Amino acid sequence: MNIATPNHDSIRAVLWQGDHLRLLDQRRLPVEETYVDCRSAEEVASAIRDLVVRGAPAIGIAAAWGVVLAAQNEPERLEAASAHLRAARPTAVNLMWALDRMAGAGTDAQALAREAQAIQDEDLAANRRMGELGAALLDADAGVLTHCNTGSLATAGYGTALGVIRAGVSSGRISRVYAGETRPWLQGARLTMWELLRDGIPATLIADSAAAHLMKSGAVQWVVVGADRIAANGDTANKIGTYQLAISARHHGVRFMVVAPFSTVDMATAGGADIEIELRAPDELLGYAGQRTVVAGAQAWNPVFDVTPAGLIDAIVTERGVVERPDAQRMAELFRRTR
Repeated sequence: MNIATPNHDSIRAVLWQGDHLRLLDQRRLPVEETYVDCRSAEEVASAIRDLVVRGAPAIGIAAAWGVVLAAQNEPERLEAASAHLRAARPTAVNLMWALDRMAGAGTDAQALAREAQAIQDEDLAANRRMGELGAALLDADAGVLTHCNTGSLATAGYGTALGVIRAGVSSGRISRVYAGETRPWLQGARLTMWELLRDGIPATLIADSAAAHLMKSGAVQWVVVGADRIAANGDTANKIGTYQLAISARHHGVRFMVVAPFSTVDMATAGGADIEIELRAPDELLGYAGQRTVVAGAQAWNPVFDVTPAGLIDAIVTERGVVERPDAQRMAELFRRTR
């Protein structure tokens, strides 16, 4: 096996260019590596909404740079631009967190640029720390299954759940990596497999519906996923399909780890029932790459996220610490000791 070193991290999805924001277009991977240049806050909001950039931390970072563009180009519309960015995706709390932080930095474009860069730099450092903490929970010769994409494409770099996998492979704790395809946008098949193989980490793709059968085989000891919002009681919103993985993992004695930066913890949201679940266009299920695959007249329901109850989670890993068997009390303790 080729082992990725802890410092190997060449992928950057969000690139500030001084007067515009360059985003790696994740809709086109892995077939072509192309970039979208955003020169206004409105263009950044559209890129977030249209999934040019995705992943909760990366969305927040991109939005922060969108605020900088507004301050540079239309300072009189700064508040309106921030509101437009805030409405781009409703579930990922990192978007709101980043915009709130930018609002606290004032209105000067240079000051806002320093704050956006700080948000991006801090995310990369947090990912490396989460990788260390999460990998330390793994036994030797572990097999892991991940869902969606939680790597450098979804963050400032290195990744959250994929950061744990990178660190676990580097330390020799992980010997088998599996990725679910993640319908309907195939983030696991298109993006996670691309990242892992680019890093020299052999990985096996499975259909989403093969996960329980894989767990039954004994090949997997941990499911490692990211999160878009973590409620005060430890309930976790993540890419649709995560909940059923947690149920299967509990049934088969497989442990379940959620890896996300502390900014994803939303203590103002009491539980999973209070998290708004984004619904996207049915067309995303009725076809692929512009080609309809379902009979005309068919209906579709397309929630983008689901909520995994805290009772199904063995560990929540943040850069500020690990919460094992999360509940409201343990989450509050983490929040108090890291303030």
